[in-house]
Amino acid sequence: MILRKPLISLILAVGVLALTACSAAAPSASPTGTAPPKEAGQGQDQPDTAKNTMTYWAELNGNAASVKPNTQDVPFFQEWQKRTGVRLKFIQPPANQAKEAMNVLLASGDLPDMMEYEWDSYPGGPEKAIGDGYILRLNELIDNYAPNLKKYLAEHPDVDKQVKTDNGSYYVFPFIRGDNLLRTYQGPIIRKDWLDELGLQIPTTMDEWYTVLKAFKEKKGVEAPLTFLGVPNPLFGIDGGAFVGAFGIKKGFYLDKGQVKFGPMEQGYKQFLATFHKWYAEGLLDRNIATVDTKTMDSNMITGRSGATIWNAGAGLGKWQPIVEEKNKGVMFAAAPYPVLNKGDKPEFGQRSYAYVGTGGVAISSKSKHAEAAAKLLDYGYSEEGHMLFNFGIEGTSYTMEDGYPTYTDFILRNRDKLAPAQALAMYSRASYFGPFVQDVRYMEQYYTLPQQRKAVLEWSNTNVDQHTMPQIPRTELENAELSSIMNDVTTLVDEMSLKIILGVESVDTFDSYVSKMKSSKIDRALQIQKLAIDRHEKR
Repeated sequence: MILRKPLISLILAVGVLALTACSAAAPSASPTGTAPPKEAGQGQDQPDTAKNTMTYWAELNGNAASVKPNTQDVPFFQEWQKRTGVRLKFIQPPANQAKEAMNVLLASGDLPDMMEYEWDSYPGGPEKAIGDGYILRLNELIDNYAPNLKKYLAEHPDVDKQVKTDNGSYYVFPFIRGDNLLRTYQGPIIRKDWLDELGLQIPTTMDEWYTVLKAFKEKKGVEAPLTFLGVPNPLFGIDGGAFVGAFGIKKGFYLDKGQVKFGPMEQGYKQFLATFHKWYAEGLLDRNIATVDTKTMDSNMITGRSGATIWNAGAGLGKWQPIVEEKNKGVMFAAAPYPVLNKGDKPEFGQRSYAYVGTGGVAISSKSKHAEAAAKLLDYGYSEEGHMLFNFGIEGTSYTMEDGYPTYTDFILRNRDKLAPAQALAMYSRASYFGPFVQDVRYMEQYYTLPQQRKAVLEWSNTNVDQHTMPQIPRTELENAELSSIMNDVTTLVDEMSLKIILGVESVDTFDSYVSKMKSSKIDRALQIQKLAIDRHEKR
């Protein structure tokens, strides 16, 4: 099974209700000052060279879906088919249900040609997914039919190590962040105009955050002062290290002076839960803490239901600011540093991605009758032409070349139909999310059009997270299988413990009993597996 065991009916028991995000249908996209372009493939047949239709399974990015709900209607995907001469049939799982849908798909045995998914999360790891007969080992296909990806990996041996299993198997056409500046893009965001109105500074410590959230609640009448993602799993929004990192731990595995640790079994996590329980009891956290998705969070921040969150410089700051200031010029969102306990301390944790994270990689199904054609299609994203399409879109529509620099047009940055840059860009490229290509830093240089976005990346990068980050290392199939089995149980325990203590269903004093349950579920063996993999990686 891919999915963890579901939580007990905790949410219903404590009356946590999901907030339905209310958003009007987005207008159709058209470039500023020109007639709407004819979308690639629209009103015409696909090229005659498309002898076969291939199937492609992938969740549609939220920014794209807010404009065109169906993948086949998004101009980027139409253009990709047009340029490669390939006809694709898209299979699109419901939003935020990719894991559940993939579980059903694999169980059915009726697999599409290509599947865009987090294959690192497959129980037992990607090597087991190959062994189980779901996806292909891609080494020969890459050697023979993917010259662009092969060349890139040969020129970047550090990335090459990350995209292979411990047995040396390639398993996806990967999404790769092509510059270190692209690896940090998320952190705390707050309503700066409210702070100014209340005579408060941007908070840096947990005590200052408490003061600010309390003021938002009592003096501004804000319903849910702090909101963050609670799906696809509880406390998902703090996985990057916000708030929990102030207590010297992370909600997951991390390094502490060379030792592998698991944050939710450390005393710092108990302190974090006690703090968040206090905040929840006083109405400072979103009451729907377990069910907030991206649409809900967007609605919370745009409508003023919330005044602070943890989200991205692009999809957060860049999306909300132009929408809100259209109605109220005085609104100002700003980045806040990752919280610490003591004033002046440097945050130990914060969001920082690997060059390759496993997200957005595309595997070829073992059932595919078009494996060679699929490899050629996916290799396009690593070619010079494909690199430009995936990062910048269609020349003359979404970008123009100015002195050799691909420059986004007003259609992307100042859309006359009031699409935020994040929405417009997601129509014509994949630079702002994932896919089979190498992300270009020139995307970020322009995508962050607001000064607070550029400042945010610098603010959020100012942490010691590199000292604590587990190396991106492959594990053996047996290790992956054992680790997945252990972590299925442990993660369920952590989610259950976290929600029950924060919501007040159980006392924080039950923390130690949960740690005992984690030990019974062999968390110590999971720590040992991680350490063995690190030791082996250092000897390679």
